[in-house]
Amino acid sequence: MPVLAGCEGAAIPASSVTQTQSYHLVENSPSREQQITSARRVLHSRPSFHLTAPHGWLNDPCGLGYDPTTGLYHLSFQWNPKGNDWGNISWGHSVSDDLISWKISPEPCLTPSTEYDGCGIFTGCFRPSNINGATGALTYIYTSVRRLPLHYTLPYAAGSESVSLAVSLDNGTTWQRLDCNPILPAPPPDVTVTAWRDPYIGVWTGKQGHNRLPPSSLCGFLSGGIVGQTPTVFVYSVDPSDLRKWTYVGPLVSIGLNVRPSRWSGDLGINWETANWIVLCDREGTTRNFIIMGVEGCLAAEKEQKRVSRSQLWMAVDPPGQPRCDPTDALADYAFSGIFDHGCAYAANSFWDPVTSQYVVYCWITEEDLPDDIRHYQGWSGVISLPRVVKLTTLRNVKKARRSELSDMTSIEKIANTKGTYTIRTLGIEPDQRLKKLRRTAKSVANVSLGGLQCRGKCLPLTTSRWELQAEFGVGKQCNIVGVEVEHGLNLHTVLAWEPNTETFSIQRPPPYDPNINHTPETAPHTLFTFVDESGAEHEETLRIHAFSDGNVLEVFVNERAVISTRIYVPYDEASVGLRFFAESDPSASHSTHPPAILLRATLWDELEGARVI
Repeated sequence: MPVLAGCEGAAIPASSVTQTQSYHLVENSPSREQQITSARRVLHSRPSFHLTAPHGWLNDPCGLGYDPTTGLYHLSFQWNPKGNDWGNISWGHSVSDDLISWKISPEPCLTPSTEYDGCGIFTGCFRPSNINGATGALTYIYTSVRRLPLHYTLPYAAGSESVSLAVSLDNGTTWQRLDCNPILPAPPPDVTVTAWRDPYIGVWTGKQGHNRLPPSSLCGFLSGGIVGQTPTVFVYSVDPSDLRKWTYVGPLVSIGLNVRPSRWSGDLGINWETANWIVLCDREGTTRNFIIMGVEGCLAAEKEQKRVSRSQLWMAVDPPGQPRCDPTDALADYAFSGIFDHGCAYAANSFWDPVTSQYVVYCWITEEDLPDDIRHYQGWSGVISLPRVVKLTTLRNVKKARRSELSDMTSIEKIANTKGTYTIRTLGIEPDQRLKKLRRTAKSVANVSLGGLQCRGKCLPLTTSRWELQAEFGVGKQCNIVGVEVEHGLNLHTVLAWEPNTETFSIQRPPPYDPNINHTPETAPHTLFTFVDESGAEHEETLRIHAFSDGNVLEVFVNERAVISTRIYVPYDEASVGLRFFAESDPSASHSTHPPAILLRATLWDELEGARVI
């Protein structure tokens, strides 16, 4: 039976779209003995410092935030505690004092149990608040679902999704729904939506964008799209003194369907999910407004991997200088956009951390590369990514990119300078610095085999699949490929590599031991910029690779601009055993005595500390 990708990770049988539950159908299912044999080979690769549910199915991170009263961070997640497929979507709950070690509740904090949310507790946000006169209260603002299935390809039934509140008066131990739920029972009546969910709270800043939305006002953002017109975010004005009061203002943007500015930006799709509104400021005081959104309905050519046709993207938007008073007008204009994660991470959710004064983002790293028979026996599905920090990256005196014309790169803002150079701005993404705590008991090898690289270098031994790598390369003009090769047993390799000629960074995964495991390569467009210094000399930036391996999860950050999350399913006995650096010259280039690349700096931490259960 054909299967449509459902919202919030659902799978909907296309011939039975009226049912309220959905199931994965596995044809020619292997015997139980075969399932156990296959599953045993990956069971021991469960991540140790990524957050996972106690058991069962996990997807979107939800309800992220910091409680100043207790000094604890809260992170919830969509969870099916009754099975290892999507369904019975509840919220799991965890707290931490450092974003590294989490206390995970063995039971959900919210379950589908009322008339208005009996079909699911979908994604939402967290806010310390004063509500109903109770100081120190914590509030969840969530999507309450009363009817399934939901999918952007299906006619939308008003009232199937609503917005509701739950409050905790005991520091997040227990949560109570408000009697006034749902506070928003349905989408705006004059808009035909593809979806309307995933509330997020943020502050509208900068220029006025609507006569009912002055600067610095508290806003609510709901994700979805307008049928036949555009994916978008529905913007509401929220009373900061009473989170129950939301007033619809209008759509954030109107960009059209399946807009694909370039390979640097991806396909902006048909419907958006889990959109977050983020305002970032650089060191010079320049401010830009961003949304980070899950994108549904990407065209098939955009996603060559054997996965659902969706992407995790970001977009910079410009509120206009003049008010837009018509409620059907978009409140902002498209500026530039990019890809937040080029691999299997989705449903990014964020919060402003007052402790570090930065936005912290978590994603759902999916399990869809694993066939259902192995995944079911495994007993759990999906992990929460490592914490990522987003920033407004400003690069000055940029002359050019390695190959592409700057004018063709739609993931950057370009401002011409007087000396023939440009100031470039884009969204920067980097691992949270608190992840350094994982190195406390690790074995460290620093400054290894520095110097020119010709083909493969010396192999550095690894004893676990829990490691972190930071490496920096100077890449020559004659370089064809440069990167890192991770060795597993049985002559299996995972290769992290940049190809300058195509400006492509890739992760080549090893051939799978089971033919139904998806190990197709992950790819991301990536370039290096050339700068002009005060003397007029030109120099190209270095290639910087920062990678984290945790069991079968691999997260790779490249120059803090390109990120790839992926899964490496190798038999436990053949986990990471070594790592080496390599570079090769372009075979068509003239003979040169210069090496294709130079390893400038490298540090490897093996046996990273597993997260403590507190």
